[in-house]
Amino acid sequence: MDYAETIHYLYTRLPMFQRVGVSAYRPNLDNTMALCRFLGDPQHRFPAIHVAGTNGKGSSSHLLAAIFQAAGYKTGLYTSPHLKDFTERVRINGQPIAPAEVVEFVARCQPEIERVQPSFFELTVALAFDCFARHEVDIAIVEVGLGGRLDSTNVLTPLISLITNISFDHQTLLGDTLPLIAAEKAGIIKPQAPVVISQYQPEVAAVFAQKAGLENAPLYFASQRYQLVPQASGYDVYRAGELWLPGLRSELEGHYQPFNLAGVLQTIEVYQDLLKRYLNYEMASPPPFLPQLAARTRLTEAHLRAGIGQVVRLTGLKGRWQVLRRQPLTVADTAHNEAGLRAVMAQVAAQRFQQLHFVLGVVADKDLASILPLLPPAARYYFCRPNLPRGLAAEALQQQAAAFGLHGAAYPSVVAGYQAAQAAATARDMVFVGGSTFVVAELEEL
Repeated sequence: MDYAETIHYLYTRLPMFQRVGVSAYRPNLDNTMALCRFLGDPQHRFPAIHVAGTNGKGSSSHLLAAIFQAAGYKTGLYTSPHLKDFTERVRINGQPIAPAEVVEFVARCQPEIERVQPSFFELTVALAFDCFARHEVDIAIVEVGLGGRLDSTNVLTPLISLITNISFDHQTLLGDTLPLIAAEKAGIIKPQAPVVISQYQPEVAAVFAQKAGLENAPLYFASQRYQLVPQASGYDVYRAGELWLPGLRSELEGHYQPFNLAGVLQTIEVYQDLLKRYLNYEMASPPPFLPQLAARTRLTEAHLRAGIGQVVRLTGLKGRWQVLRRQPLTVADTAHNEAGLRAVMAQVAAQRFQQLHFVLGVVADKDLASILPLLPPAARYYFCRPNLPRGLAAEALQQQAAAFGLHGAAYPSVVAGYQAAQAAATARDMVFVGGSTFVVAELEEL
């Protein structure tokens, strides 16, 4: 098989959550462990930082990867879903895995694939871990796909765990209360491995404290130590109440990014502390890979500024308050649940424009009653369906949106809706594209 045939095999042979929904979800780690055994347990052959959370885990993963890349570490990055091409899910130093590696991996594993019958995500995780092990990365940043406790990536024993925040999403799989969802995310906390929580939330803090206590894992709430104050020149970063990093610039412009940055900065501080304790002989039994990492370049303020300031260029991150045009101001954002959309809509409201044109599409299993009330009634809507089986028909979305005072026309595709919005908008208007990762992914300008 060539690359196109291999990707077709993966999409059609393996159930994919992003395309078909809950039927692709496997509530255990058995298949992932079987694949990893076949590959020689690559998950144990590189150090990793494991990142979970409802919103912000993708941005946080890319920020961490960019900082390590800026310091000269050979850095692996695993994220999902991809926006344009499958290879985006697995990166080394910001470069997607070569298509030839995907072809070779699937050919090598095909008999085991047919025996194990994994999901698309389970196989992709195995591919990433095999790639990181073979390329001997210095460190890997691994983003959870869904939840944490039963997510395929949770076969890792990370150096540090990072959990960004907890809000409602995928309730049918993760639970219908914030503490239940938090318990699933807390499943990535491992024995004695420090865990950072980006945002202190009183409703779920006890869940993390209890799990960390059971695992004897040091626990840090980043927002209680780091505060980021927006300035014209970036962010003034306060640590423990004192100005520590003035004028920190970030390529990520979302108003929700300060919470992510707090978690990232706390994670880097914990990493530095681990190295310091090891070098000072304060560890009776250091975690695996720490001796090798101690020989690497220490992370400095310059590395933080370079990584955070160039995260898009270093890692290829897209779709997070991404400005596509300036006239009319055109922004795409992948926020798709209640908390994410609430933050993004607040940022939209803060922009200056005459008329807002909103290109909107969602997946069929989305709880529209929780997100449609967050959207501005004064906008002109361009309803569309993302091109996947889970996509909700544009006409159905149009009908349900009308009940919340949101009005506009239905279009046969994301591209058609986007083109109509651009044609209707004046230079002083704003065009926003969102509602689903898969809507943003179809934009040709991305």
